[in-house]
This record gives sequence, structure tokens and C-alpha cells, in this order.
Amino acid sequence: MSITPDTRVDLDRFWSTIQASAEIGKGRPGGLSRLTLSDEDRTMRDLFCDWCKEAGLTVEIDAAGNIFGRRDGTDNSLPPILMGSHLDTQINGGRFDGIAGVLAGLEVIRCLNEIGHTTKRPIVVVDWTNEEGARFSPPMVASGCFVGKYDIDWVHDRIGDDGTRFGDELQRIGYKGDLPCKAGEIDAYFELHIEQGPILDAEKREVGIVTGSYSVRGMRASFAGQTSHTGPTPMDLRKNALAAGARWLTAVDDIGWDFAVHDGKATAARLTAWPNKPGILSDTAEAVCDVRHSDTITTRAMAEKMRRALFESAARCGCEATIEDEWEWGGDIFDQELIDGVRAQAVRMNYNWRDIQSQAGHDAYFLATHCPTTMIFAPCKNGITHNNEENCDPEDFVAALNIMLHAVVERADR
Repeated sequence: MSITPDTRVDLDRFWSTIQASAEIGKGRPGGLSRLTLSDEDRTMRDLFCDWCKEAGLTVEIDAAGNIFGRRDGTDNSLPPILMGSHLDTQINGGRFDGIAGVLAGLEVIRCLNEIGHTTKRPIVVVDWTNEEGARFSPPMVASGCFVGKYDIDWVHDRIGDDGTRFGDELQRIGYKGDLPCKAGEIDAYFELHIEQGPILDAEKREVGIVTGSYSVRGMRASFAGQTSHTGPTPMDLRKNALAAGARWLTAVDDIGWDFAVHDGKATAARLTAWPNKPGILSDTAEAVCDVRHSDTITTRAMAEKMRRALFESAARCGCEATIEDEWEWGGDIFDQELIDGVRAQAVRMNYNWRDIQSQAGHDAYFLATHCPTTMIFAPCKNGITHNNEENCDPEDFVAALNIMLHAVVERADR
């Protein structure tokens, strides 16, 4: 048999995998707290690998813990099509962010098995490790390593908030694979994701065709001060690293408000300090901030303000600031031919679609630096995400799933 224009995925089957995932690593009511490389992550990985093997896929795991389920094509000498996302969640995460994309790839495979269609090119479904960065920083570290952004030894040496080492935890849960974490030739990468914003739901759209992403710049900075007693230490002699970090975070938040009229955003994401106790000034602190805007030039201007505010905040508190890490992603990174192909399927199947930009970070951003890449958004209720109240109905995925099925097969049969 072969795929026909009327072929559709099995929505109930897809939804059953979402429900099974939702039982692993439960967090607050209705949500998940399945941090990467945790015991719960291992349980979910085991289940995903079992599903892949049941679907006849060859499962391989690389040195960063990325899982690849490969379905052979009629010509395995051709570069494969990849579909994927991530199975880890935020500490107060939802049931769909990332997860829906991995399980959508699995459903495409199952659908092709059911109708007996073998594509010309191999198709691979992928679970990328540590997309969220909720336990090990930075986010998207394994997909970044895959495309050569990070060295594998550097990845393995990441230290989590709980003091654990990334490589050691990979080994502990049994997912430190033998396959090198290095991308070969890839024909295309598709990623289905919930929008993580309110636009599709507010406009009652069935699907979003992602044309690009907001440009994002972020940094992690440390502050060096000096411990001293909070009582007798004069203000002009204080070197309070906690106060320096706090000043920077509020300054970055102000940058966001300055650019909010044009939908700019700035995020004061994290602040840690030591000793961080009453009665004593903290002598070290670390903070993470980022800025984003739909216009790359504007993002650069916001980033420069963020950088300037960093050193001004440190000086105001008598401290020294050091930029420990910087990152940049986004922009017009997705492949126009793939975008056109996805849009054509939406039109052909008469779904209520719209073009849309991505405003969050995704593994697709790194893949786009290596191969033609595209994303498809499904709506989520009120745009709530990274929250246990993140919610979707099965019907919210109908358009995105069927569009991906046909767009992937069209590409894979070239």
C-alpha cells in the first residue's frame, strides 16, 4: 500500500502516548516535573525506546544521551529525515511541551507502518537530551553538541543545581551511548511543538506555520564581592554581590518594558548567591538574563543595554562582574522550501492556519544551523506553558499531526 491524500494519523493512538507520558514524573496537579537525567527521565526514555522497538525502529543512543529511532527507507544511502523534540520538562512543567513533538514523530512512524508505506529516505525520530536546561545549564545542550556548538567533554562536565555531573548522571541512568554526538548529513528536520503563546488559541486557529523565530541574546554573569556584617559595615564600604545581581535583574526587566510597545521582551530569569544568609553580605552571586525581539537589530541594541547594565550594577555595589557565558539564537533560520511545503499541506487539507514566529527556544534552532529545518505549532489553551496548567485537547493536534505526516512523507519520497 501507499500513502494517499486522505491518509490521516490515528489521534486516539497518539493521545494514548501523551497520557502514558503524563503518568511519569508527576509534579503539581495536572503537570510534570521530569527533570533531565532523573530517575523519572530514565523511566520515560525506557518507555519511548520500547515504543520505538515495537514500531520496528532501530534504536541508537549517542554520547550526550540523544535517542534516535530509525526507520529504513528503500534507499538507505540517502540522507535521512529527522523528526523530534524532547521528553524532559521544567520543574513545574506541563504534559505537552516537547513531549508532543517526540510522540508526534512516533505517530508518523506508526501510521506509515499501518498503511505499509516505506519512504525512499530513512526517517528518524529523536528525543534530544536536556532541552529545558532546568537541571543542567545551558538549555538545548545536547542538540547543540550534535551540530558542533558544544564539545562533548564540556557537556559531560556540566554541573547541576544538585551538584551532580551531567556525564555521571548519563552513566547512572544507562543512557550514555556509544554513538558519537555528531551530526552526519541530514536531508531535513521537522519539529512539531505547542505554540507556547496565546495567538493560535485566541484566533481559533488550528495550526501555525513557523516562518522564523525571535532573535534571542542571553548571558550568565557572576558577581564578586566581600562578606561582612550587615550591622556595622558602612554603606560606602559594602561589596554586596547579592545586591549587585538584584540590580542587574531589575535593570534588565526595565529594558523589557522599554521595548514592550514593539513586543520586545527581557527576562530576569535567575539569581543565586552565597552565603545568602541574614546578618551577612553575600560575596558571590550569579544571575541569568536574556532579551528577545522579532527584529535582530533591535535585539542587539537590547543586548548592549543588558551588557552595560551588568557592569553598572556591579560598580554601584562595589563588586566586580564577569560574563561567564553568552548565547544567541533565532532569526530567519528556517528553510523556505520546507515552510512552503508545510503551508501547502495546510492549504490542501483546508485547515485554519496562519504564519507565526516562534518566541521560545527549541532544539530546531540548533538543527537549523546544520540542515534545512522547519517547525509546526499546535495551539495550547490560553498560551499557558512551563506551568502545570499547560493544557491541550486531542483535537488541538489534528491539523499539526496530519500536516507533518504528509510534509515529511513528501520530503522523504524525493
